[in-house]
Amino acid sequence: MTVDRPALRRCVAGDLDEFATGYWGSRALLSHAPDLPAPYDDLFTLTAADELLSRRGLRTPFLRVAKNGSVVGDSQFTGSGGVGADISDQVRDDKVAALFASGHTVVLQALHRTWPALVDFATQLSTDAGHPVQINAYITPPESQGFSAHYDVHDVFVLQVAGEKHWTVHEPVHVNPLRNQPWTDHSAAVAAAARDQQPVVDEVLRPGDALYVPRGFLHSAKALGGVSAHLTVGLHTLTRYLLVQELAALAANEPALRTALPLGFDPGDPAQLAAVLPEVTELLVAHLRSTAVDDLAPRLRRRTWSANRPEPIPPLAHAAALGTLTAGTTVRLRGGLRHRLIPGDPITLQLPDRAITFPAAVSEALIHLLDGQEHKVGTLPGLPVDDQVVLVRRLLTEAVLVSTA
Repeated sequence: MTVDRPALRRCVAGDLDEFATGYWGSRALLSHAPDLPAPYDDLFTLTAADELLSRRGLRTPFLRVAKNGSVVGDSQFTGSGGVGADISDQVRDDKVAALFASGHTVVLQALHRTWPALVDFATQLSTDAGHPVQINAYITPPESQGFSAHYDVHDVFVLQVAGEKHWTVHEPVHVNPLRNQPWTDHSAAVAAAARDQQPVVDEVLRPGDALYVPRGFLHSAKALGGVSAHLTVGLHTLTRYLLVQELAALAANEPALRTALPLGFDPGDPAQLAAVLPEVTELLVAHLRSTAVDDLAPRLRRRTWSANRPEPIPPLAHAAALGTLTAGTTVRLRGGLRHRLIPGDPITLQLPDRAITFPAAVSEALIHLLDGQEHKVGTLPGLPVDDQVVLVRRLLTEAVLVSTA
């Protein structure tokens, strides 16, 4: 059943369930602006780029500069921060201006951490998609190309913000690459495929258009008649190999698999390896078959739930809300906070970095508070008002809830 996924809806035209089953991870998809809810100027603009480059005190690695596939050294666009900021790697707006005027592409990195609208968008998209999200912006001068054909090791939504850019997308030469399998490992095959194969997408993106490019698909883009800006929204795809890695890590709990290899053993000798590998393989397979889901889930939770930060909390306002908490205060679950409630006595609330417990008597009220809706202290079920205040104070202190008053 389709659920409300507002951020994903802005990246994909058509039926989202069809996208999930027919395109995710396997096919590129171009969505045109008239078929999407709104343009992207509420998320980012050229004016926003200028503000970040000139007034926000950015440092490396929040900026890259490139031209025709070559990345410029940081020293060509950074310098001293001046009085009161005794650092040497702040972005120099005058140097960036000169490079941009000479045809270089400016890449603003990690905007999901530095630009408020994109902080919120990334939090929501990560919730919608279930995969961690990062966002960069690429601003390219007219008739210029920042990067040649390559593939990414994460899925990408390209959201065209300003100008026009011609995109070419080709089928993979290395299917479903992992993060340690960059395109440079296959640079000759990438260049040949981009030169000789028919593209699966050969289109001009205009403001408000969106392009989905699965990881491994080759792509390149060139700005046309004016300055072009697009957001690259990267989804750091959780893969089956992640399960393999964590299952293998659990094998460290098996004493027989921690046994030392023979004295004088040469692991590079196939004959010596053949003598021990069958037994090790049998032990590993037996261990994998006996591993319970409940053994694996905590490891995956620790590894993945913290990959995207939840909704930002303003520390001063949050402290003030704690100090003025009374019956009548309105609160809600912190956006994007991964959690899991385990029934029992006590009840356990699992969070990305810890677990906290509560008496079973608060169960009904706690379930309400974690449903994502706004709730007023004093109206929660199953608890007297004073106990509601105590419960909400604990959840505010743990940064699980935020005040909406």
